[in-house]
Amino acid sequence: MATEQNEQAHDLEQEQTNQQTAQTQETNEESVVTVEGLQEQIKKFEEDLKLEKARTANAVYEAQKSVERIQRESEKHKDAVLEKFSKALLDTVDNLERAIQAVGDDKNPVVEGVELTLKSLLSTLEKFGVVAVDTANGFNADLHQAVGIDPNAKSNEIGTVLQKGYSLNGRLLRPAMVMVGS
Repeated sequence: MATEQNEQAHDLEQEQTNQQTAQTQETNEESVVTVEGLQEQIKKFEEDLKLEKARTANAVYEAQKSVERIQRESEKHKDAVLEKFSKALLDTVDNLERAIQAVGDDKNPVVEGVELTLKSLLSTLEKFGVVAVDTANGFNADLHQAVGIDPNAKSNEIGTVLQKGYSLNGRLLRPAMVMVGS
């Protein structure tokens, strides 16, 4: 009987060992599957990360381009406003110059005040890039508008300047109205 009990105990032990071995194998198989699954998930996450990085880089690029476009448009708008404002002030410059010419050689405090006002206005315009068009170096169709012929001037030379021309930062605001020799 003791032998039978020993054999049963041994069989029980053997069965438990087999079960433990089977469980260990199942656990190992689950671990392998889990590790493989985790590796697949890691690859998927890495791919997703690459995609999201690309999307983020694209969004940053688009934002930078939008900022640059807005800055360009702002500059264009600023230039247009400055051009409009400068053109409006040129009428005042013309009127002050006419007033000084009408007085002639009479120098009184009012004329001096008008001259100082004209000088101040012209210096302010120059600060913002508005300068008079050159009329001393001959006729240039890009800068001058010929409105008549001056019989006393040489051919292609400017004889009389009827109205000064002005440019703003290198762009023509108003051409000089001149009379040219034939």
